[in-house]
Amino acid sequence: MRVPERTIGSMCTESVSWELLNTLVDCAPRMAGHEGEQAAIEAMAEQFRDIGLEDVTVEEFEVPTWYRGRSELRVPGRATSYTGTHELIGLPLTPSGEVTGPIVDVGYGTPEEYDEKDIRGALVVALGGTPDSYDRWLHRREKYEMAADRGAVGFLYRSRRDGCLPPTGGIGGDSPPGEIPGVGISRELADKLTRRPIDEAELTVECELQHQSSANVSARLGPNTDEELLLTAHHDAHDIAEGANDNGCGCALVAEVARILKTVEDDLETAVRATTFGAEEIGLLGSTRAAEQLDHEKVKAVFNLDGIGTTRDLAVDTHGFEAIAEAAERVDERGSTPVDVNEKVNTHSDHWPFAREGVPAAMAYSVGGSDRRGWGHTHADTLDKLDARDLRAIALPLAEMVLELADGDCSPDHVSADTVRDRAREEGYDV
Repeated sequence: MRVPERTIGSMCTESVSWELLNTLVDCAPRMAGHEGEQAAIEAMAEQFRDIGLEDVTVEEFEVPTWYRGRSELRVPGRATSYTGTHELIGLPLTPSGEVTGPIVDVGYGTPEEYDEKDIRGALVVALGGTPDSYDRWLHRREKYEMAADRGAVGFLYRSRRDGCLPPTGGIGGDSPPGEIPGVGISRELADKLTRRPIDEAELTVECELQHQSSANVSARLGPNTDEELLLTAHHDAHDIAEGANDNGCGCALVAEVARILKTVEDDLETAVRATTFGAEEIGLLGSTRAAEQLDHEKVKAVFNLDGIGTTRDLAVDTHGFEAIAEAAERVDERGSTPVDVNEKVNTHSDHWPFAREGVPAAMAYSVGGSDRRGWGHTHADTLDKLDARDLRAIALPLAEMVLELADGDCSPDHVSADTVRDRAREEGYDV
C-alpha cells in the first residue's frame, strides 16, 4: 500500500517532526534517569496524544543513573595536566578511581591489535570506529572489556573526529559500574599522548552512581489486532550534548510516521505500536525490559530507528529476516529515496533485545555524508547539524516500509534464538 497523495502533501506543510525535535533538544541533557529524560518522556506521551494515538502508556522502571564528576590525566614531567572537557571526559558507568601506568596505543583496539601488545598495568588508548578490513562495527564496550580482561588499569577512548571533541558512551555492561576507569579523549589529546612513549601517567575519574527512574512510552494505532508491529526509537541521550541526531531524530520520525499512518488508519491490517524506549545509551535497558514483558508471538516485527536523519539516504539492517528485506526492497524500487538493504546483524540498538530472541527485527539509519557515527556521542550533536527537509524526505519511505510490514500478506517468520545468535557469531559478535 502506498501513502496517498493527500497525505504526502500534508507532509510538506506540517512540521510535526521538526517541532518535536526542537522540544526534545530543549529537554537536554536527556541522560537516563536525569530530569531531562523525564521531560522527554512527557513530551513523547503528549505528542502521541496530540496525533490521536490510543492507549498512550508510560511505564517506569529503575535504572542505574550516572552523574559525571571531574576527570584528570597527569603525565609526570609535563607542566600541565589535562582536565578540560575539550580534552577528556568520563565514560558513563565508569567507576571512580585513580590509576597509574604506561600509555599503550592499541590502534582501533581489534582483538588482533590487543594480542600484539602487553597491556597489563597500562592505560590503553583505543581509537573509535572499525578498520576497513573488518566487516562489522567494533563497539566501544567491546574494546573496553578486552582492555579490562587483558589486565589494563585504565581505558582511553580516542575520538576519530577533529575539533577537540572527546567521545562519550556507556561502558558499564550488565552490572555497572565497569571494572576499570574509562574516559573519552579528544583526537588532539590522543596525538599528544601517543607521539612519544610515556612510561607513566596518572588517570583520575570522579563520578557517582545512583538509581532513579526511566520509562518507556508507547501508543497504538490501527485495528485492535492481537499481533502488533513495533515502530521504535530511544528518547534518552548523553549528558554532554543536545542529543539532536542521537536519537532525537529517531523519536521525531517515530511520531511523524505515526502521524502519516493515522491518515490511513482504516486501511491498516495490523496494529502499529509507536514506542520510544528509555535508557538505551546505558545498555538497552528499556527495550530489554519490553522484550522480557511482551509476548513475542504477538510481535509481528520490530522496526527501529536510530542514527537516522543526517542524510536522505537510508540503510536497513535486517538480521537475515527475509520478509523484512523484501519489504524494504519494494520501497527502494519505488525510488522516492535510496534504501540500502542488507542482511547483517547489528547488536547495538533497541531492536536487538527482540532480534536475539528470534523476533523479526530491523534497524533503519542514515548513510552517506560523514562517517556512520557522525557528531553523535560528542558535544557537537546539536540541532544546527540537521535539516527539517531531510526529516520530511525520509519520513515517506519509512512510513511505506511500516505499511509494507503491517500488510496482511507480509508474514515475517519468527525463528529460534539460536538462529539469530548463530548469525551474530558468524559476523564475529560474542553473544
